[in-house]
Amino acid sequence: MSKVKLNTVTMVVTLLLLAETCAQISKKKSTSSKPVRAQCCDDVRALKVQVANMTSLLEELSRKQDTDLKNVARQIMELDKQSQQQDARVTEAESKYSEINNRVEIMQLQTVQSAPKTSSEALYDCASLYNKNYRISGEYKLPKDEFLGVPELSVFCDMKTNGGGWTLIQRRKIGIVSFNRDWKQYKNGFGSVRGDFWLGNDHIFRLARQPSVLRIELEDWEGETRYAQYGFFTLGNELNSYKLFIANYSGNAGDSLHYHNNTNFSTNNQDNDKCLDHCASLRKGGYWYNCCTDSNLNGVFYRHGEHTKNLDGITWYKWHGSLYSLKRVEMKIRPAGFHS
Repeated sequence: MSKVKLNTVTMVVTLLLLAETCAQISKKKSTSSKPVRAQCCDDVRALKVQVANMTSLLEELSRKQDTDLKNVARQIMELDKQSQQQDARVTEAESKYSEINNRVEIMQLQTVQSAPKTSSEALYDCASLYNKNYRISGEYKLPKDEFLGVPELSVFCDMKTNGGGWTLIQRRKIGIVSFNRDWKQYKNGFGSVRGDFWLGNDHIFRLARQPSVLRIELEDWEGETRYAQYGFFTLGNELNSYKLFIANYSGNAGDSLHYHNNTNFSTNNQDNDKCLDHCASLRKGGYWYNCCTDSNLNGVFYRHGEHTKNLDGITWYKWHGSLYSLKRVEMKIRPAGFHS
């Protein structure tokens, strides 16, 4: 126990004893002598002085406690600020490392690309990168390839899921990028391959010219995940409005893309759906709309799944119905004959 606490306890005990003594003296005041009464008065005065001193001491202790609490609060705020600064430094360092690592990968790819090659050796997609022992998931840049007649293209490769070799063609996870875009933007692609993006219908068409598998991964706001996989996936060219063809569903999300099979791609300025309504305008995205949706993976990003007034969220009917907007979606493809 501290010295201040001991002094306080001692004072309280003394005050109690004095109060008891004075009470006993008061009961006998009729028979007490004058010196005793005088002594009692002196004790009462001394008692008042001690009470005043103790009150002052308690006030001082209270002020000190308030000051200590404020100091602790300031220290906590300062530690929190330092923690945020440290997190920012770590994020910056990770970003720089990723950028440097990406440059090294690009240089390696360009070196490989500069050598004469056959079609089987070309860096065509993430599956071909995987087969050349690039096994880390992340952003890769496929150099312009005169042999294949394709431009330089940044892609995000999933080298882990179900054997790896997947080229992502779409991702929704942050909610900053609007997917209510026109035909040209959906043709060429938009967003960032490290965040939310659409790879571009021209690029998807090129990647899917060989027999391909489509995998769709979904996550809700409760953290549960599901997937839908199609053993056959291809698109028509732009003249055929990037018509979707899928078959051979497997997975645990339910087949909500089957309704969109054999449908043309539509955007807010190109109405190619099978409905009198303009589905792309109503659902606020570009997609293979029928009349209109069993799924709407390019719809509006609503936080916490809330979009009960409209049917324009990121929906997958066979899992959460048409009034629940999902938290995360990834669409990815790889060649049907891929082996890890």
